[in-house]
Amino acid sequence: MSIYNELKSWQTRRAFLQGGTLGLGSIALGELHRNANAAAVEARNEIGGLTSLPHFAPKVKRVIYLFQSGGPAQMDLFDYKPQLVDRYGEEVPTSVYPAERKTTMTAGQASFPVAPSSLAFRQHGEGGVWMSEPLKHLADVADDLCVVKSMYTEAINHDPAATLFQTGSVIAGRPSLGSWVSYGLGSENANLPAFVALTSNGTAKQGQPLYDRLWGAGFLPGRFQGVKFRGQGDPILDLYNPSGMTREQRRRTLDTLEKLNHQQAERFNDPAISTRIAQYELAFRMQMSVPELIDVNSESQETFDMYGPQAKQVGKYAYNCLLARRLAERGVRFIQLYHRGWDAHNNAPKGVKAQCKDTDQPTAALIKDLKQRGMLDETLIVWGGEFGRTVYCQGKLAKENYGRDHHPNCFTYWLAGGGVKGGFSYGETDDYSVNVRENPVHVHDLQATILHQLGIDHEKLTFKHQGRHYRLTDVHGNVVKDLLS
Repeated sequence: MSIYNELKSWQTRRAFLQGGTLGLGSIALGELHRNANAAAVEARNEIGGLTSLPHFAPKVKRVIYLFQSGGPAQMDLFDYKPQLVDRYGEEVPTSVYPAERKTTMTAGQASFPVAPSSLAFRQHGEGGVWMSEPLKHLADVADDLCVVKSMYTEAINHDPAATLFQTGSVIAGRPSLGSWVSYGLGSENANLPAFVALTSNGTAKQGQPLYDRLWGAGFLPGRFQGVKFRGQGDPILDLYNPSGMTREQRRRTLDTLEKLNHQQAERFNDPAISTRIAQYELAFRMQMSVPELIDVNSESQETFDMYGPQAKQVGKYAYNCLLARRLAERGVRFIQLYHRGWDAHNNAPKGVKAQCKDTDQPTAALIKDLKQRGMLDETLIVWGGEFGRTVYCQGKLAKENYGRDHHPNCFTYWLAGGGVKGGFSYGETDDYSVNVRENPVHVHDLQATILHQLGIDHEKLTFKHQGRHYRLTDVHGNVVKDLLS
């Protein structure tokens, strides 16, 4: 067919109606897509939170989550089991600890002997909270602690277990707890992120990897992800101007970028472009606020003495605890500390003592510091890891030297601060500290309770992704009202 005849054929009525139908369909589809995107943009208040939140009056303004990566041994810290001393070296009955709940690291052992804690325990405070000897400073604030001995989880390996606590799912890719809070409530300080993550290593300088996705936004808009403050070098990468660039030049550069990004946003209707604009502006404001924030030299010597000798060392747990209080003072909504080194597959007594030496004093100091500044009642502190440890020994058993494998069936968390019962222990485990005997608390129950203290109904804070409305607690979770004052 000649080019002339081909062009002529497209001028028929049939060709016109066919093309018009397809064109109208494309227009209609585009309009539906635009309306869907518009519906997804929920109304927000002046601080960036959803106008529908809080769902009810909050008990606290902020959360400080002290995540102890690696899995602290519950029976070496809070879950006192004196009767196990008489069972030293005995086999843990399979009726108590079946083979299918053991990891591949110990499933092949010929023997599973009981390893009682070699650490001395005492009751502390008016509430009589049990603690082991390395927790000397935390014992001073025992009446501020709400100790949950009956936590449990399904995950038995580090990465899925930590991911479950941080995002509500063992599968990577979901928004983190801090991101959900940031998405729902916004920020009280326009010059700092609503969600900050800090990491530190234990004395042994070994531990499980801490992936950025643990404080990531998942399928939420990227501006709600946690901002990590690094423990060495610049606290935040690419925050400061390069050599030779003045603040005025940076401002002009950002103004030009904003115009270009707005043009792209109007053309493609991509929310990631709007996120990029917001993040550029936040980074510009943070150039002024972060240097003052991380300069702890303005603190009194009394404060440094309270937090301990590492309070001035950037990247240490003590420094991060002090920084957490400074972030809380400045209106940061969710502050996440990750401390590595609790993975005690061998020489558990020495490992527990070393970890407590790093964390006990700063943790207690954070509670005392917030309390004396009148901030504890409006702050919720959460302490715990991804799971607990086995009562049976991993490897060779000795009185003062034993290892412990991963254990998800029962372990201990504690909370302190606004709206929770102080000097209170909740839940019980069996005689071997293997299974929950009374008042089980699942990961999703803890997450629901944290959101509740912030005035959020965990069943109503959702986000539509790939055709489904997701929430932090998936389809589970109940607020543990027995913990609340």
